[in-house]
Amino acid sequence: MQKIGVFVCHCGTNISATVDVKKVAETLGKEPGVVYSTDYQFMCSSSGQNLVIDKIKELGLTGVVICSCSPRMHEKTFRKAADKAGLNSFLLEMANIREQDAWVHKNREEATLKAVALARAAVAKVHLNTPLTPGSSDVNKRALVIGGGIAGMQAALDIADAGFKVDIVEREATIGGTMTQIDKTFPTLDCASCILTPKMVDCEQHENISLVTKSEVDTIEGYVGNFTVKIKHKAKYVDPDKCTGCGLCIQKCPSKKVPDPFNLNLAPHTAINITFPQAVPLVATIDADNCLMIQKGKCGLCATVCPADAINYEDKDSIEEKKYGAIIVSTGFKPISLHNFDEYAYDNSPNVVTSLEYERLMSATGPGKGTVLRPSDGKHPKTIVFQQCVGSRDTSGRGKTYCSGICCMYTAKHAMLTREKYPDTDVYVFYTDVRSPGKGFDEFYRRAVEKYHVHYIKGAIGKVVPMSNGNLQIQASDLLMNEQLHIEADLLVLAAAMEPDKSAKPLAQKLTASMDNDDWFTESHPKLRPVESPTAGVFLAGACQGPKDIPQTVAQAGAAASKAIGLLIKDKLQGNPCVAHSDENMCNGCSQCANVCPYGAITYEEKDFRMPDRTTLVRRVASVNPAVCQGCGACTVVCPSGAMDLFGFSNKQILAEVDALCL
Repeated sequence: MQKIGVFVCHCGTNISATVDVKKVAETLGKEPGVVYSTDYQFMCSSSGQNLVIDKIKELGLTGVVICSCSPRMHEKTFRKAADKAGLNSFLLEMANIREQDAWVHKNREEATLKAVALARAAVAKVHLNTPLTPGSSDVNKRALVIGGGIAGMQAALDIADAGFKVDIVEREATIGGTMTQIDKTFPTLDCASCILTPKMVDCEQHENISLVTKSEVDTIEGYVGNFTVKIKHKAKYVDPDKCTGCGLCIQKCPSKKVPDPFNLNLAPHTAINITFPQAVPLVATIDADNCLMIQKGKCGLCATVCPADAINYEDKDSIEEKKYGAIIVSTGFKPISLHNFDEYAYDNSPNVVTSLEYERLMSATGPGKGTVLRPSDGKHPKTIVFQQCVGSRDTSGRGKTYCSGICCMYTAKHAMLTREKYPDTDVYVFYTDVRSPGKGFDEFYRRAVEKYHVHYIKGAIGKVVPMSNGNLQIQASDLLMNEQLHIEADLLVLAAAMEPDKSAKPLAQKLTASMDNDDWFTESHPKLRPVESPTAGVFLAGACQGPKDIPQTVAQAGAAASKAIGLLIKDKLQGNPCVAHSDENMCNGCSQCANVCPYGAITYEEKDFRMPDRTTLVRRVASVNPAVCQGCGACTVVCPSGAMDLFGFSNKQILAEVDALCL
């Protein structure tokens, strides 16, 4: 005989303001099998949990229904309480009468009726619940960090310092990411390279960190604690174990006009090259598309002059398979393409640049070696105009609807540094509104206006016309003065919106990780689990999850590392018992379940079946790996024979809930 207890939560006034919780408790007390029903102010509190524990022991309850908030919030809390009372935790159900009821209704009577219906469905399911026991699996004590920018490096260092092995997979020839292209950082204006290079060196020299550069993740299989990852190593044509970074090959290379992606194609480099002077690892790589020896079989000067015999023109791509217990995603961001913003003449004039391109123009390792020069003629610009929010907060469909967060501050930095280095330069900034919420940010912005006399104009540029002398005729609006402005500028700098790196979406598909509409990685919970992916064992660090500045990125990387350490430190992981299983007598071996399984948990095997006439029939049947299965239920939906079912969410249980809702 079932003995079910029902506990209805007020949740302060979150539920009780809309739902008559006392009436819900009273109504449910009359349901078949319910021997106890009550309401309580805060069920998730210690006293609320103790009430559940005491009643389980006192009344010998065989099932419990908690009517409160989302199971995502507190299901673990109440299951622990059930375990503490000696009741199998999977004999407990939650009815979500807050998010699915109280928060979406205004009519108290309707909300109360809906709360009763949701609770009845939970009671109906509890009648059919059976005790479940989680399985366990071993944990591989190695972490994978995908992306070697400041987020990836910080996460890797924190994990490595805790004593675990870490591999940083970076698609470029050097770690460091976008921060290596930045000259100064706000609001302190310290040298980006000066604070970044020590971390790069620490990563290279740390005994627990392996740098895997010029490589990408090819495939990811497995589950939390036991991921199997295939890494594709791209051909470098230079043996990294032999190369000393002396640079003789670069000096002799005749292909000197190869576009340099590190300098955003504002200057050329040679076909064999070291990305920048502080690159880690300090190893040359060959651009195969522009190498005369690889493309035409002519030249070979770099191999001739290399004292270490490090050049290998026969190098090929290769695949390496490794196992990991945890994965940290730190794929970063890139500025959006500005080819759709014709009003700024970005495609028509070399003197219209993005903010990141302006960073390279200002940098000591950039084309001008620290001197800002116009790309068109190499002259020093006397009038520079900055336009904020290019592609950010855009509702036209060309850009992004969100605020990129850092543009206001780095534009203030650019304006301030320009005026400091070149006091004779006039600097104008067109803005929508200035957002400076960080520590010291507003003071930084005010310093640009008050000390360096940067002309901030609330408005926007409407049209840019390139002139024959390389200058730009800019037409803009001043919204505060309600007038049109015409400025002849030498240089226009556009604060382009941030968007996820192009590698993020295909990587998310390999990880079966969630992404939002803008292709940022989605966290498991925006407030309580901000660095965890919904995919167990996968953690998020930095700008792969949304626009961030450097301090925010480093903070999130440390948080992601701490979560990964908490996983890696365990020897065993408890699995989810709510997994799929196959009734072999009903399975017809059609493979539909395996085709839809996003985790690769279903395989097929040949089994002998004894027939009524005592003959043996060999049949192909589905087999589920419970360690890999995440209980999504996709296989149960497509199975034409009804052989696939889910522990804890069986077809009978779901239909019982539906029947209860229809009463």
